[in-house]
Amino acid sequence: MCRITRRIVAFGLAVVIGISFNGRATAQSTGQKTTADVALSGKMDRAFWIDQLDKLARPVLTNMAQDNLKKNMPVLVSKRSDNPEMRKKVAYLEVLGRTMSGIAPWLNLEGGDAHEVALRNEFRQLALKSIANAVNPSADDYVEWYKGSQPLVDASYLALTFLRCPWLWEHLSETTRGQVVDGFKLTRKVTPVYNNWLLFSGMIEAFFCKFGYEWDGMRVDYAFRQTELWYVGDGYYSDGPQFHLDNYNSYVIHPYLAKMSEVFADKVPVLKDLTDKIKARNERYAIIQERLINSDGSYPATGRSIVYRGAAFQHLADMALRKQLPEQLKPAQIRCALTAVIKKTMLAPGTYTKDGWLNIGICGSQPDLADVYNNTGSLYICSNIFLPLGLRDTDEFWSGAPVDWTEKRIWNGEDVRGDHAL
Repeated sequence: MCRITRRIVAFGLAVVIGISFNGRATAQSTGQKTTADVALSGKMDRAFWIDQLDKLARPVLTNMAQDNLKKNMPVLVSKRSDNPEMRKKVAYLEVLGRTMSGIAPWLNLEGGDAHEVALRNEFRQLALKSIANAVNPSADDYVEWYKGSQPLVDASYLALTFLRCPWLWEHLSETTRGQVVDGFKLTRKVTPVYNNWLLFSGMIEAFFCKFGYEWDGMRVDYAFRQTELWYVGDGYYSDGPQFHLDNYNSYVIHPYLAKMSEVFADKVPVLKDLTDKIKARNERYAIIQERLINSDGSYPATGRSIVYRGAAFQHLADMALRKQLPEQLKPAQIRCALTAVIKKTMLAPGTYTKDGWLNIGICGSQPDLADVYNNTGSLYICSNIFLPLGLRDTDEFWSGAPVDWTEKRIWNGEDVRGDHAL
């Protein structure tokens, strides 16, 4: 069944039983939710997420798997681009690394209904072929690994992909694995910018450590120690010497610290003093993130890189995937909140070009929102809102009864417990 047909069938089913894609199930005869309603509500949400993941990732991976990405992907750049020619060249590693980092947990999962299993198997093969072309110097879609500084960023997202989906690494050919390692090593030529970029270097070393390659302890230690010096309180890091009110705590800092802490838990002495702090800050920032989601799924459009859409909530999605949400945040509550964000950022008219590629924007096509470094490839980091698809459909995140998120409850007049700093 094609994607559009599936959506029509799902929508028709929703109408018949009184369920809308916002995850609200109603028993028409009594007005009360039944066990069947609750189960179907989570299934409808998951089907909607998978449909959106398919729509987002399919053009990227089908083209790269066929070695046609550079030929067919239109590359839009900011009207204020600092270097349009360079930004276009690096767009292909950007779109691969960023797309893959978000769908990786789902690719690593096993099981599900027949349709989901078939779709996952298809995407696994597309991903393997895409990665093989990206690292093959003889392929048309071979990507830039070290010219300029940007490849360090997106190589790190590809490294994160393998950490989130070991299945991919295990199923690459020996030749491709060697070429991936060669590409990652080339990024060591890049001197990281003095901010969250230190974690990009650290993530690549985490990949080397996880899969049995020689890794640079100095890069890892420096990334942890310097990021710690930039902690400013209440779950926020300043992302460099000065604080910026943007989403980089979610785009990079918290998810990267969490994954790197996992990989290096017993290998880096500095973590002895940092692990508990990182955990507490992760929980506090998840609470803040949940409260930033307005009742309609919108959120403050502040700071740079706002065109990364749902990646603004990568951290909240990652905490749900890790099953590390603080006690006051129920998994189904986060499912409903993130579903609202996905709808707000991905269903607006103009979100995609007529050929199915993302446009620059946060709610449709809004090219003036772009920063100097943004291009079509960089937009695909929004895939990271889909991280909880790495949880089984029987997990509480998907099976739990729908729960309104905090802002929706407050602005519906409910009495909600107050918020307090860490």
